[in-house]
Amino acid sequence: MDEGPVEEMVAAFRRRRDMMLKRLRAIDGVRCPTPEGAFYLYPDVSAFLGAETPDGSVIEDTSDLCFYLLESHDVALVPGTAFNGPNGVRLSYASSMEDLQTAVKRIEDGLAALR
Repeated sequence: MDEGPVEEMVAAFRRRRDMMLKRLRAIDGVRCPTPEGAFYLYPDVSAFLGAETPDGSVIEDTSDLCFYLLESHDVALVPGTAFNGPNGVRLSYASSMEDLQTAVKRIEDGLAALR
């Protein structure tokens, strides 16, 4: 059996993961461990809990943060509370590199706008 296509897919996912890890880790206040498997990242965003959005709403928990990022910056994340991780969010890197770069830029912009 030709393993070439599988190896190419694994390499593509690794490039996507590494790009997202680098960019997320560069955001002050975000801690992001390297995942052991699958294609999800679980960054710790607890530094942003208690922050205020530009419209004056307070980010009480990761659900608030995910809602804010969705409504204000058009990027969808899943609150960590759904995975017994109240300080984190879950995002997938099973998408095109272009879409992932757009998503990370929106996350960067959204978090930078918090006070």
